[in-house]
Amino acid sequence: MDLAFTPEEQTFREDIRAWVHANLPADISHKVHNALRLSREDLQHWAKILGKKGWLGHGWPTAFGGPGWNSIQKHLFEEECALAGAPRVVPFGPVMVAPVIMAFGNAEQQQRFLPGIASGDVWWSQGYSEPGSGSDLASVKSKAERVGNKYIVNGQKTWTTLGQYGEWIFCLVRTSNEGKPQTGISFLLIDMKSPGVTVRPIVLMDGEPEVNEVFFDNVEVPVENLVGEENKGWTYAKHLLSHERTNIADVNRAKRELERLKRIAKAEGVYTDTRFRDEIAKLEVDVVALEMMVLRVLAGEKSGKQSLDIAGLLKIRGSEIQQRYSELMMLAAGPFAVPLIHEAMEAGWQGDSAGGAAWCAPLASTYFNLRKTTIYGGSNEVQRNIVAQTVLG
Repeated sequence: MDLAFTPEEQTFREDIRAWVHANLPADISHKVHNALRLSREDLQHWAKILGKKGWLGHGWPTAFGGPGWNSIQKHLFEEECALAGAPRVVPFGPVMVAPVIMAFGNAEQQQRFLPGIASGDVWWSQGYSEPGSGSDLASVKSKAERVGNKYIVNGQKTWTTLGQYGEWIFCLVRTSNEGKPQTGISFLLIDMKSPGVTVRPIVLMDGEPEVNEVFFDNVEVPVENLVGEENKGWTYAKHLLSHERTNIADVNRAKRELERLKRIAKAEGVYTDTRFRDEIAKLEVDVVALEMMVLRVLAGEKSGKQSLDIAGLLKIRGSEIQQRYSELMMLAAGPFAVPLIHEAMEAGWQGDSAGGAAWCAPLASTYFNLRKTTIYGGSNEVQRNIVAQTVLG
């Protein structure tokens, strides 16, 4: 298996790199490279720049307005964006719900929803987890009862990332209690401006309401907002989760953050410590191994071979690597990484007269935030069980 890029692919990479360098706003890149807070405007600005170019849906086929890139080109695009300091594309619209609408939605839904996603004009949220249904999504209880040409939705979703910005939300809802739990779930698209929808922020330790609770109180949803068939939503959810878990691996961001770790270690004077540099080296080996795993999948797709379904493995390794580089950054900065000062993060400055520097300000926030990566998108414990069943039968 040849994992080297062809001359044509290298040329493609260089073209992407030049375009990103010319179009990525410097202030946004600075925030990303230093883990400073990105506002809604920052995220939307970059999304619309990509949308105008036709690259927000960079994984889309040309039939739906995408560039029609192959898997290698998509990977190179994502890598160049990450290394340049571009914000990670908010995935709920272009990466998650769009492929479901393409694969299972009807023509009217595709014409209605995909253009707003492709342009970056419409912000989508994900309505999967509930207070009693996280990794076990089959136990969702939010109910959608059909009354005439509408569904009446009641229930609650939680941990809805950036739901405070959401304009539309795709939800798993229960439309039947007969048979296995998986057979009674439907996939519904809901306008978050509808009467009865309430969003309540969950403020995290860094003072940011990154996640939210979303309540549905007799919310009326037109029947035409049902994707695919009623009670077949579990099939569509699995299709979406395969995209999400691969996305969570995020090897390109890991490569960028590895370089940030080295900068912090040098600035804090610990890079010369042999034992600390050993830990960086071990992390770098694992990042390269994860990249090789991703490239093996891409090489299989490129050759037309059926690639091994290793979304779970990618999710496990990628999420653990994210936690490890955040831990090493904390260790590098020592006591100056401990204070969690929201105003300092806003200013990009620790504000500690004893010697804390700008790069220390967001470290605690990043560390605590990345503790979630081994839980969302299917907890790593569940993923290990799935991998074991796949390998051992």
